[in-house]
Amino acid sequence: MNRHHHHSRFFFFYLMILFLSQDFPALSLRFSPPQHNLTLFGDAYFRDHTISLTHQKPCFPSSPVNSSSGIGRALYVYPIKFLEPSTNTTASFSCRFSFSIISSPSCPFGDGFAFLITSNADSFVFSNGFLGLPDPHHSFIAVEFDTGFDPIHGDINDNHIGIDVNSVFSVASVDAISKGIDLKSGREMKAWIEYSDALKLIRVWVGFSSVKPPTPVLSTQIDLTGKFKEYMHVGFSGSNTATGSALHIVERWRFRTFGSHIDAIQEDDHDDDCLVCSGDDLKNNPIEIHRKGYDFRVSVIGLKIPIWSLFPGLAAIAILTAFIVFSMIRSKKRRIFENPEEQVGGDNHSGLNRIPGRLSLAEIKSATLGFDDDTIVGQGASATVYKGSIPTIGSVAVKRFDRAHWPQCNRNPFTTEFTTMTGYLRHKNLVQFQGWCSEGTETALVFEYLPNGSLSEFLHKTPSSEGEEFIVLSWKQRVNIILGVASALTYLHEECERQIIHRDVKTCNIMLDVEFNAKLGDFGLAEVYEHSALLAGRDATLPAGTMGYLAPEYVYTGVPSEKTDVYSFGIVVLEVCTGRRPVGNDQSVLVDLMWSLWEKGKVLDGADVMLKEEFDAEEMERVLMVGMVCAHPDCEKRPRVKEAARIIRGEAPLPVLPARKPLLRIRVATEAEQMVADGLCGEDLPWMTPKSHF
Repeated sequence: MNRHHHHSRFFFFYLMILFLSQDFPALSLRFSPPQHNLTLFGDAYFRDHTISLTHQKPCFPSSPVNSSSGIGRALYVYPIKFLEPSTNTTASFSCRFSFSIISSPSCPFGDGFAFLITSNADSFVFSNGFLGLPDPHHSFIAVEFDTGFDPIHGDINDNHIGIDVNSVFSVASVDAISKGIDLKSGREMKAWIEYSDALKLIRVWVGFSSVKPPTPVLSTQIDLTGKFKEYMHVGFSGSNTATGSALHIVERWRFRTFGSHIDAIQEDDHDDDCLVCSGDDLKNNPIEIHRKGYDFRVSVIGLKIPIWSLFPGLAAIAILTAFIVFSMIRSKKRRIFENPEEQVGGDNHSGLNRIPGRLSLAEIKSATLGFDDDTIVGQGASATVYKGSIPTIGSVAVKRFDRAHWPQCNRNPFTTEFTTMTGYLRHKNLVQFQGWCSEGTETALVFEYLPNGSLSEFLHKTPSSEGEEFIVLSWKQRVNIILGVASALTYLHEECERQIIHRDVKTCNIMLDVEFNAKLGDFGLAEVYEHSALLAGRDATLPAGTMGYLAPEYVYTGVPSEKTDVYSFGIVVLEVCTGRRPVGNDQSVLVDLMWSLWEKGKVLDGADVMLKEEFDAEEMERVLMVGMVCAHPDCEKRPRVKEAARIIRGEAPLPVLPARKPLLRIRVATEAEQMVADGLCGEDLPWMTPKSHF
């Protein structure tokens, strides 16, 4: 209640600042530029009443190409003022335009195109197209509509929208398909781009009608102060790769700059009456310049601000800012006094509010002491994890990927995990994604650092000497860990915008925070599906994951589903309760052992001896039964993870288990036949019980 009251008070005074601040005087020039008001570069050309940034061309990968081939740019001929040097005031802006991307027959798509604001109209990066963006040595801001996939430069897929600042690496991007937009559809789409300097916020909307959608497809906090020169060029840039070809068409373009007010960006509905302006329009506004031409409309408001007009607003801001700072400090001290644990542990969910961003390789190396071996806290098949510290974030875990291993994975693990995590997965039981780096040959993901390490270390660690002390997780902690993992999987399976199948749920990938709360991590094998997607329509892949945790039907068919994660979760539950590995060093199989005990009516004999019987017997039996039903050989008998959690909490009846271990039944892809392993049990199915490597 106190925090809510504090934030409400802050918001009230923020509005007061906006109300008392003086508006900036401005000069407005509106026009509809014909051909001589636009400068075309490279392959760009006028096409009917539109501009095409690129040409369609035949696809001959082996044919030589000119160094500038496939790159086109269209910029408004006059530079536009974005910065008032006398007051260091940065302009806000809004832009809207229609566009379409039309592929060439039998050719892959080109790179895509970008709305571009640049300090140097003649600067290009010719290598690999790069949407025709400027050289990084020059200031530029771009909103890219990217139909090429270049993971080396941070692309999340071949159908995404991103925001670039002085680099071809996007500071933020989003999968367009996940927002209902297919850039490759060939349809005409409309885009709206707005930047508020007061909020330090850039937002992008894309839709198929002339009405702006209520929710932006991409929104990110970014401060463009210092990025703009006094005058910048505005327009569009696009490119085709050596093997790709598409028309990148832009029309009905409108652009405006504003003063720095939070409410400065407003749509001018009356402008829709003037798609092609005529000389008669000059009668209504003598300072407006209109010329007949193509359907491109640009509106610019310069920032000419008398210094005296700022005094009332600055005085009000100074007084109210001092009061707000004083209130925040006093409120924080009061919260710490009332809740001392906040001073030590902080807010456990503060990481949920941080938006991941791109980090430089220099920052990553500095954080890990140059990837020093002494900072290594984990090692996997495709990556090494280092502990580090970044001033703006705090303690982090840096996952550095080994490119040499990628060909063995049949996929790029960096791209897979990056694509999944940049959906901004936010849940208290997921390891929080903090940022990424992709420079040259180095790729890394940055996550919150969890000092207690993995659950596996606590379950299977043995003292190296008699005097060594180590922590044994209590039964209460174990139940809380199991419920935490269940909550994370429920979120991934049912509550995300699209269903995420983790495919590698195991104790090594379950991390523990300082209070031994579970956080599921490592999305390098994750698959993402629409919630409405049928299992029969999913492509089979090579089974991935750790043997011992893999569902038998997944090993056989290669098609992952929610129930394959449920099986892995069941094995984790049994592992937490018993302290045994899924496949022991003696090749014993945990799930077979538990069924053997169940058949004898001695299931509680499987409880971890390290607990020294300090647990509630009824609850232990209930949790073991949940683990067994989740690891049922028949996927249709497995409950959803959400249902399993309800049983563990005693909110649902116990599962019904057969007296003996059920037979394995696997349905073939045609569903016309069934292969029934009659009479076969654990040890007769070697692929169900492979050796596990940890």
